[in-house]
Amino acid sequence: MQEISQELLNNLSSQDKQIFLSTLGELIEQIDEAQKEFVEIKSLFEGVLGVLPQALWVLNEDNSFYYFNPEASKISSILEGILPLRDPIEVEFERNFYLIQGSIVGDKQVITATNITHQKRQERLASMGQISAHLAHEIRNPVGSISLLSSALLKRVDVGSKSMVYEIKKAIWRVENIIKATLMFSKGVMPQKDFHSLESIKEHTQEILNYSNCTKPYKILFDFPASSQVWCDLNLLVIVLQNFLSNALDAIEEGECEEGEIKLGFKEDDESYTFAISDNGKPVQNSDILFEPFKTTKLKGTGLGLALSKQIIEAHEGSIEFIAFPKTFILKIRK
Repeated sequence: MQEISQELLNNLSSQDKQIFLSTLGELIEQIDEAQKEFVEIKSLFEGVLGVLPQALWVLNEDNSFYYFNPEASKISSILEGILPLRDPIEVEFERNFYLIQGSIVGDKQVITATNITHQKRQERLASMGQISAHLAHEIRNPVGSISLLSSALLKRVDVGSKSMVYEIKKAIWRVENIIKATLMFSKGVMPQKDFHSLESIKEHTQEILNYSNCTKPYKILFDFPASSQVWCDLNLLVIVLQNFLSNALDAIEEGECEEGEIKLGFKEDDESYTFAISDNGKPVQNSDILFEPFKTTKLKGTGLGLALSKQIIEAHEGSIEFIAFPKTFILKIRK
């Protein structure tokens, strides 16, 4: 080939040689430019694939890896046992759910894995919420009848039997609270705000102590300025504070402390009201599921208390923050 090219050049006139060499130079420049563009496009393509939230693999015909992006490298073992992939499938892997899909491009197979854990959780919560709401509706009427009958019974029994009726009323109160929380959580909350004194909030919050089953001695320290007022839905805010107070009592009951101590503090600034609730009871075991509905690490409870509290505080345009040590919940609501 080189001899033919040389012979061709020898047969050309000097003018033709100059034209030929000039054309050849331009062609080489175009090839170099095309190579640079290809490298840039390849780099851009890999950059796009690298920032995809999905895991992506490109496989050869023998299922060996031709390419995979960083997300895919984290979970590559998820493909074990499902290749060759013919239809989309859902796979549970390391406590997450993924939708695995594939397509054929030339002699390569492109596979993606999309994390659908949140979607699956929402579906599960919706299903559980519907079932819970239905059960709550069904249970509410007979529980209401039992509550009325126990109140009537309390007036008729002798003094020695009244303690048993009080225990019945405590149990009924807890069931009624569970029903109310379930229905409220499933329907959502709409705050009806007004100004309420901290003294009123404190009095209503303390009502839960009449139904407490904590067997350990404990004290509750309220650091509420007497003159302060809060712009809020009183009933909803009391539900939140009672939930945290109830959780604190349960933590004291299950903890190693000999005497429990619960502190409720309050402060305000130009933008928000802040409540702080802390206790010396059992530490929080798993903070990741604190506000996830229907999940609880307590010996008793439905897992709805904190989820509903979060919903109420967010409806007040606020937020809840958890501090592990010392164990404290910070509740902020917007003024």
